Formats: sequence, C-alpha cells, structure tokens
Amino acid sequence: MIIDDLVKNPGAWLATDSEPGVVISHRIRLARNAKGVPFPGWTDNRARRALRERVFEILRDIPSLSSGLFLDMDSLDPLDREALRERRLISLELAEQDKGNGGGVVVSADEQIAIMINEEDHFRIQGIGTGMEPDSIWKRLRELDEEIEQRIDYAFNPALGYLTACPSNVGTGLRISMMMHLPGLRIMDEMGPVAKGLEKIGLTVRGLNGEGTEAAGNMYQISNQSTLGESEEAIMAHLSDIVRDMVNHEQNARARVLENRKVSLLDHVGRAFGILRNATLLSFQEAVELLSALRLGVEFGLVQRLSVGRINEAMLLTQPAHLQKIAGETKTPDERDEFRARMARELLGAAHLKRTRSRRTLGTTPTQTARKPS
Repeated sequence: MIIDDLVKNPGAWLATDSEPGVVISHRIRLARNAKGVPFPGWTDNRARRALRERVFEILRDIPSLSSGLFLDMDSLDPLDREALRERRLISLELAEQDKGNGGGVVVSADEQIAIMINEEDHFRIQGIGTGMEPDSIWKRLRELDEEIEQRIDYAFNPALGYLTACPSNVGTGLRISMMMHLPGLRIMDEMGPVAKGLEKIGLTVRGLNGEGTEAAGNMYQISNQSTLGESEEAIMAHLSDIVRDMVNHEQNARARVLENRKVSLLDHVGRAFGILRNATLLSFQEAVELLSALRLGVEFGLVQRLSVGRINEAMLLTQPAHLQKIAGETKTPDERDEFRARMARELLGAAHLKRTRSRRTLGTTPTQTARKPS
C-alpha cells in the first residue's frame, strides 16, 4: 500500500510545476561504507541484514528522515521494486537483488533524499532536485552525510579519501548528474559527436534510466567519472560549467531547427500530437519519444493548453510499473500498451495543436538561466 500511494504523485525529479528548460533535474550521490565492515559483496546475507537493521535504527533518529519511508527489499514484490527504480529512488542492481540479501532504502517524505543500503556499498546517499541549480540539494545532502558520520564511522583513508567497493568511486565518492532534454541536438544529428566530446573530458553520457540504458525521449544524463583528487565543490563546478555550455548548444540547435528545418519540426510535433491523440496501443518507448516531441512543441508554442509539467508527469506515470500500480492490477504487455494509450489521450484533454507555417508565429526556444553561484 505504501508504494501504491507513492506512485500516485509525480516524482521529485519530474515535478509538475517545473518550468520549460533544457535541464530537467539534477541528482547528487555519495558512496559511503562503514569502517571495519566488509563491503556488501564480500559478506553473507545474515551480516547484510544485520547492517540494514542497524542503519534503519540510526536513520530513524535523524529528524529529516524520521517521517520518511523505511523499506527493505525482502518485503517488496518485483512490481514495487520496479516502481521505486522508475522513480529513480533505487538502482537497477538493488531492484534486482535476491530476497534475503539485506537491501533497503530510506526515502524522505518529499522524495528528494533517498539512501540505498547494501547495494554495491553500505550506503548510497542521494538527493534529487529539479532544474540545474544543485546548491540546495547539496546543502541537504552534506548535512545528512555529516549527521550519519557522527553515528557511524566511515571507511576513510587520509591519502585516498572515502573507500568504496568500486575503485572508480574512491575519493569523494561523489557522483553528480544532470538530466537534460536535448531534442535539438538529436534532430540536427549532433548528439553523437557531442557525447564523444564529453567522454573525452571525463564525463559520462547515459540514457533516461542511468547506467547501461539508451537515451529515450531525447533524455540524457550527463555525469562525472572522476571522484579522486578533486574536492566535491570542484567536481560540481566543472560539471555545472559543462552543462551550461550544453544548454547553450541545445538552444543554438533549436534555433537552427527553427531556421532550417521548420517544416520538419512542424511535422515532428504534429505527428506526435496526432498519434498520442488517436493511438489505441502505445509501448513505453514509443510513448516517451512522442511525449518528448510534444514537450518540444509546448516549448515552441506549437502545442497549447498543455503544460510541460503535465508531460513530465506522463513520462513518469506511463512507465510499466507505475502504469500497473495506477490500474490496480498486473497487466500483460498488450494490456499495458492499451492502457498507456488511453492515459495519453486523457493527458491531451483540451490540448490544442496550433496550425501555422509562418516562422513569425512560432514561439522562441525557452531560456534556462545559466548563472554561476555568487
């Protein structure tokens, strides 16, 4: 029942009141381990379960978490686990963990903070917020990390920093990612070269659901690779600078789409609107691609009486586990596709496609302020 209630609301990373813009959300994650305790992959189920219960007890005493959710993976069925993964509250690895392995997650009441227990490391402390300014989430995460460290000795080496199960996380243990909507670069066939360029400067480009996933709906996660030899602030500043450049590249690409591929743009948005309005069956992959086109149409002023927030919400709620939770029953893939198409039709409601072939009547691409912290 707890998960059923959770999925009725939009997630913290796709809030319905978010403004149009290239950067949809940011996520900051800290990898931590308890001193003197074997990493989860190096110990047995009994020890992992004991650690989870100890951590649950400690976290319940932290005021910012006391009213949150404390969930152990052993008690959750596969659909509940998948719903948590779709909300980006747990990883694929934790969602697929065998029962009895001692996995768990603690989620704050506002869903902006989640702590995975006994995934690859003892703790994966993460914060999620909308837009491209991570300062407030970072402040909450840093304070929470300090509160936990007052209660649990972390595995730490003065020369190396925080010790983690995977060597790539040793040091700060920090991973920060920005989820970006990049249809302009995709339409202009420039996303491939951009992704290769980012990888050359130490950044990773992943799909909507993180590691090992392809881009869906022109959604990309840009994150740091290096965690050793730099401070948390330096890592965050570097990524933020690159993301600001990416925002400018995307806005430039959208302007060129408008200038050179206006008819293709109108067709791209119009087809998406028509299919979503009339389809009887929709797979999730198809739905998210169409919703991406619709989002671009809203931002250009081509689709009216529909908000970006509502589209964001649809991208979350039409995922397979969410969809079945909303329906209140397990559905076959074909039944899911039919139900998803009905949800899409309801989403459009009074939405209206603006008929125009004149550039002067099209909206300009949205601006997302790319300010540096003062």
